[in-house]
Amino acid sequence: MSRIFMSKADISDAEEEAVSRAIRSGWVAPLGPEVDAFEVEIAERVGVAKALALSSGTAALHLALLHLGARPGVAVVVSSMTFAASANAIAYTGADPVFVDSRDSDGNVSPDLLFESIDTLRAGGTEVIGAMTVDLIGRPCDYSVIEAGLEERGVPLLEDAAEGLGAYHRGKAVGSFGRAAALSFNGNKIMTTSGGGMLLSNDEELVDRARYLSTQARQPVSWYEHTEIGYNYRLSNILAAIGRAQLSRLDGMIARRRELRRRYMEVLGDLDVHFLGTADTDGDDVENCWLTGIVLGDSIDLTPDDVQVEMNARDIEVRHLWKPMHLQPVFANARRFVDGTSERLFRRGLTLPSGSEISDADVERVVGAIHDVLTGA
Repeated sequence: MSRIFMSKADISDAEEEAVSRAIRSGWVAPLGPEVDAFEVEIAERVGVAKALALSSGTAALHLALLHLGARPGVAVVVSSMTFAASANAIAYTGADPVFVDSRDSDGNVSPDLLFESIDTLRAGGTEVIGAMTVDLIGRPCDYSVIEAGLEERGVPLLEDAAEGLGAYHRGKAVGSFGRAAALSFNGNKIMTTSGGGMLLSNDEELVDRARYLSTQARQPVSWYEHTEIGYNYRLSNILAAIGRAQLSRLDGMIARRRELRRRYMEVLGDLDVHFLGTADTDGDDVENCWLTGIVLGDSIDLTPDDVQVEMNARDIEVRHLWKPMHLQPVFANARRFVDGTSERLFRRGLTLPSGSEISDADVERVVGAIHDVLTGA
């Protein structure tokens, strides 16, 4: 039996044809007509005015933070339950990441703790230049509450939507909240360009500044002139072509992941596990079901490590939920506003194979295996 992976890239003939088209065009270096078209199509899909195709979602966060004023001596509050890229982008600027704990229901940032962190930091004389949310494993944050609270405090919102493309909160697309948002097209995401990302915003000045910095801050003259430090952050034309093909298939890939989520919920519904989200397509939050995350209840004696060992023995990949950033050695000295929620989710949480490319037969193999492991069958 072949190994079943967590979230393998779902590639079809459409992507192969797109790559050939891009190569035949002669635009094989960064930038080109595929990049231009990809930016337009993503902006239209998400419902924002501007999009900038970049080498990674991390690059998008970095450039947005610079525009918001991130620098040494200021703070950016950010969800602790996230991948390191969210915090690393803050560290690149010299600003201090301040970590905020999660809601128990879905692992997304707690609005109450988010606001408490800002108020406390400001009361102590620390300037807070932004708040970064993370749409955990494809579930939107509670933006109705968060946007209102941040607006009241005059703090810009930066949305790390790396995991959330195709999800919605109250009818509004993930990636369209706040001053700017970042998407990721890494190989394991809901759609991929193999590597890449996108900066989204309705702020034309922000995107124009990011575009300038992302091309080595080159001045508009006929020779190479630089008056400040820039970055090599643009996406290649060939990768953008892959992205356009993937975008044309996005709805189908999301639907397949939702089917898999529903199957997990059917098979594991009688066990002491909590799902981080649902597969509903109505209500306030519509998830893309990028990954299916579960939290083991107290009556299950197994640890995530135990489950991982047993599933690996069956050649099926499962992983821990993100280890919170405030527990990472590299950020040991960072300030945090935590209540233990993200630590518990990490200690008891797992993500299960969720790829849209998984065959029906392998779906049954996976759900049967996880049920047997959790029940000791």
